[in-house]
Amino acid sequence: MVFSSITFIYLYLPITLIVYYLTPTRYRNFWLLLVNLVFYGYGEPVYLILMLASIVLNYFSGYMIEKLIHSRRRLAKCILVANTLINLALLIFFKYIDFFIRGLAHISLFSRLRPIGLALPIGISFYTFQAMSYPVDIYWGKTKGEKSFLRFSTYVSLFPQLIAGPIVRYTEVADSLVHREIGVHRIAKGVRRFTIGLAKKILLANNIGQLWNVYNAMPMAQLSVTDAWLSALAFTFQIYFDFSGYSDMAIGLGEMLGFTFPENFNYPYTSKSITEFWRKWHITLSSWFRDYVYIPLGGNRRGKKRNLLNIWIVWALTGLWHGASVNFLLWGIYYGILLTFEKLFLYKWLERCPTIVQHFYTMLLVVMGWVIFSITDLHRLLGYLGVMFFVHADQVISAQALYYLRDYGVVLIILIIGCSPFVREFHRKWNPVFKQVMAPVMIGILLLLCTAYLVDSTYNPFLYFRF
Repeated sequence: MVFSSITFIYLYLPITLIVYYLTPTRYRNFWLLLVNLVFYGYGEPVYLILMLASIVLNYFSGYMIEKLIHSRRRLAKCILVANTLINLALLIFFKYIDFFIRGLAHISLFSRLRPIGLALPIGISFYTFQAMSYPVDIYWGKTKGEKSFLRFSTYVSLFPQLIAGPIVRYTEVADSLVHREIGVHRIAKGVRRFTIGLAKKILLANNIGQLWNVYNAMPMAQLSVTDAWLSALAFTFQIYFDFSGYSDMAIGLGEMLGFTFPENFNYPYTSKSITEFWRKWHITLSSWFRDYVYIPLGGNRRGKKRNLLNIWIVWALTGLWHGASVNFLLWGIYYGILLTFEKLFLYKWLERCPTIVQHFYTMLLVVMGWVIFSITDLHRLLGYLGVMFFVHADQVISAQALYYLRDYGVVLIILIIGCSPFVREFHRKWNPVFKQVMAPVMIGILLLLCTAYLVDSTYNPFLYFRF
């Protein structure tokens, strides 16, 4: 993993970009598509066929829908429904077939069923959502169909955000697929964004993730209340810096290639309500479910009861989108309940509270949500929550908790600062001349630190690759 990370960042990526810039404009999509396929196929050659099938399916569905939408709208709608069902069937089969089999195996009639054991195709949730939104947007009249199969294939398989987002809709990059400006300023901007994301991932997420791994491997009996909360905070920081770091890297690479990808995070841990949190966390997924599920179901236009039902449906699906495990479904239901309460009465009450109370309320519930999200074993999950709230805890604070607080104290302070807009606002106030000099120096230092860490460490997971 270390070798592949270093090789990609310092060898394959520079070569890819150099060849890309030297390639005549009319052939850049061809080169980019080739790189996309090699990048994805290197990890899972067999599942490259699945992604190509998704591209072909959605391209020709979009073509037929555009052709028939005015003359035979009912047939166009049938094609759209069939296309959506096939996309979802492929996603459900590869993500959830073993989950269903294990559930059926508890029934005596199906007791002989055994899980198939299929490996989950990397990034299938992301590229499936991207591809299937394209024919929907054509049907709704939001975009015209893409005539070039090459351009559409390049869009679906774009390697910077292929395996962990952000979820990019065709309408957001349609113009850039035809013509994109690439200059020194834009490349420099992309390098800065990529490096910041790399530092968030390598220097911050990986470091605090090691603390989470230590605690996650401990027997429940060894955890004090402080240990439980400290490890929950560790995962809370890890998943933010891991996922937002990857999104920053993808957005930065997009800039270097001439694309503008949508933002995926907006300092979500500064939120003052759960409603605000989900406007700032994984923005592209939330907006996808809003536009393609919540609004088509009726949104808030059919009365309060139907609105609350729609919220529950969306959040149950959001939980299941993350994986075939009961804890993900519980996580989705958990947020569905919280958002329901906020919509009914809690949000108005929060608005009258001091800001610090709003922040405390939000982060308390977010941390609890990440505990549900991170622990797949339900027995351990219930025990863990019991320790957090003094039910199963033998002690409030332990010697190991004090040790880890001391050992990770500086890291935790840096993480708290990194979750806020403090650094961004401080950077904006720099003298422009000083900024021009210091920015490249800081980026160079971050790259050196990331390189040293990658060489020295064998721990380098990407949490969202499994979704």
